[in-house]
Amino acid sequence: MDALLAASMDRFLSGCSTPNVVREVERGQGAAALWAQVESSGYAELLVDESAGGAGLGLREAFALWLACGRHALPVPLAQTAWVRAVLPLAGLEAPRGPLTLAAQGSRDARGSWRCQNVPLGMVSEWVLVSDAQDAALLPMAAGERRPSGVHGSLQAHVQWPSQPEGALPLPGPIDLLHAGALMTATMMAGALQRVLEATLAYANDRAQFGKSIGKFQAVQQQLSVMAEQVFAARMAAEIGCAGEGITPHPLRAAVAKARASEAAEKVVAIAHAVHGAIGVTSEYDLQLLTRRLQEWRADFGSQGYWHAQLGQALVAAQAQTLPFMLDELLP
Repeated sequence: MDALLAASMDRFLSGCSTPNVVREVERGQGAAALWAQVESSGYAELLVDESAGGAGLGLREAFALWLACGRHALPVPLAQTAWVRAVLPLAGLEAPRGPLTLAAQGSRDARGSWRCQNVPLGMVSEWVLVSDAQDAALLPMAAGERRPSGVHGSLQAHVQWPSQPEGALPLPGPIDLLHAGALMTATMMAGALQRVLEATLAYANDRAQFGKSIGKFQAVQQQLSVMAEQVFAARMAAEIGCAGEGITPHPLRAAVAKARASEAAEKVVAIAHAVHGAIGVTSEYDLQLLTRRLQEWRADFGSQGYWHAQLGQALVAAQAQTLPFMLDELLP
């Protein structure tokens, strides 16, 4: 079933999230038509419990969904919406229609005003799930002040809401958005990394120099081998992170997934652009649609340095374990 689900989602996104569509959304020409296609597909309800009208699937199946979103550089928050819509009924709330996302960095000032920096896909979302150490809330974008990040092609947004935004839906208690966002982002990165590898291999086989394709030169082959190693390590880490039941990520598995994906992205993006040469950074070429996102995702929900530090602290705290560190945590 997992293979059929993955093939179905890949086929759907390859038809609607084309490079031209991605460019149009990045230029601010609107994402409504694309979101309408995504909404009608039903994929946003995959993780919602069956009692609430969804498919009742878990993280294991979410892996295929999130992987496909990254692979096709989907410029609307299908991955985020699917998870948020599954979480809200658990808190006794009915999820609103429209694209939803979750904030990587959310805080409140003394007056109770929420402020979020670098909200993933905030420019094309209608709602944002935020949380601090005490409370959580689903905030409508229409009630906040939204500003673009200023980075070329980025759909991130900086958003600030007044102390009591109209239409806000409070949730009981805090929600662990950090680990959920980290795992989701790591899996999307794994999908984008796979696509970058495929594009680079195709270019290396097609581009000829000195009478033969550059992919036949040993120096290029060595770089491609390193790239493949990094890509599949990131995919394996993301798949381990999505193992288990339910929709709540295991903190250490999520940490491993995001740390490994961010580390791989740094190397893979560098090699891909080295093999492609100057053509890889041009706006007409599709490679940059993926590599720009990978560079952005490296920092979303914690960089590799942050997660390596978290894993190091867990190692120090677990020195009394009889099993090797994290063996029991990583095994499904």
